[in-house]
Amino acid sequence: MKKHKRIYKSKLLWFLVILLAFIYINNSSLLVRDEDERPFLLAHRGLAQTYPMEGMTGDTNTARIIYEPEHPYLENTTPSMQAAFDAGADMVELDVQLTKDGQFAVFHDATLEHRTDGQGTVRDHTMEELKQLDIGYGYTADNGETYPFRGKGIGLMPSLDEVLESFPDKMLLLNIKSNDPVEGQALAEYLKKLPKERLEKLAVYGGDEPIRVLEQELPDLRVMSRATIKRMLLPYVLVGWTGYVPKSMRDTFFYLPEKYAKFLWGWPNRFVERMKDNNTIFVLVAGSGEWSEGFDTVESLEDLPKGYKGGIWTNRIDRIGPVYVK
Repeated sequence: MKKHKRIYKSKLLWFLVILLAFIYINNSSLLVRDEDERPFLLAHRGLAQTYPMEGMTGDTNTARIIYEPEHPYLENTTPSMQAAFDAGADMVELDVQLTKDGQFAVFHDATLEHRTDGQGTVRDHTMEELKQLDIGYGYTADNGETYPFRGKGIGLMPSLDEVLESFPDKMLLLNIKSNDPVEGQALAEYLKKLPKERLEKLAVYGGDEPIRVLEQELPDLRVMSRATIKRMLLPYVLVGWTGYVPKSMRDTFFYLPEKYAKFLWGWPNRFVERMKDNNTIFVLVAGSGEWSEGFDTVESLEDLPKGYKGGIWTNRIDRIGPVYVK
């Protein structure tokens, strides 16, 4: 009996040793294929005016706390998107809001008072009315003493139509700025009119409800919400050590801050390789991810994992792009 117990313990020990060795080797970044490629660069809102994020809340008027401007661009405009692509962006993120006449305006806030000379909500106005506004009206870097963009943003709020026409072959990430399923349905009907090859270069993220509608109406579209993140990460945490990538994590888009990403099986480079092999765009954001923190200085790139070639979220593509795009 004792002999059998020793044999059993010995076999169990060897099994555990082999299992742990398999898990280590299978998730090690040391054996990732060495490909001569750079990280994927995502420019948040194109090339935008940035601001300090310490102490921010959902009610913070970020137009009133911008840093001293270093470039002439305003977020979510076609000039800012063009500047982002020229600086090396592979994908540009933009915000969409449903208008009174059923179009989609490209604008961050649901209300107009913070950034523009208008009043009310985007949904209160037609696209033609929104075109009359000065979207640079509210920006100040010195607590209201001067307004460097006032008068320069008239007519610059684009429609989604205009953005797609301006960048017919570029990758775009659309952010639905609400949790309204009606908005999700409206966007789904809009996107259904686009050819398949155009949809392949788009991704959409936002609240659970509109994204749920988009998943149902356009199952091949890359989408992301809190619900989709949970649906993909839970099975990966459970069985990702085997190399298995769940269906919910294939052919999609998602981002995570490094504070969470570092716990994923195969992090960093084996995980990134798995995402690429499964046609998924993965982007790393800085900080907690709560306020769209990005890798916005050359120095911040030192916080990236060694040899990292996944996606990078940045609010200053003008600084980050030249590091990777020669």
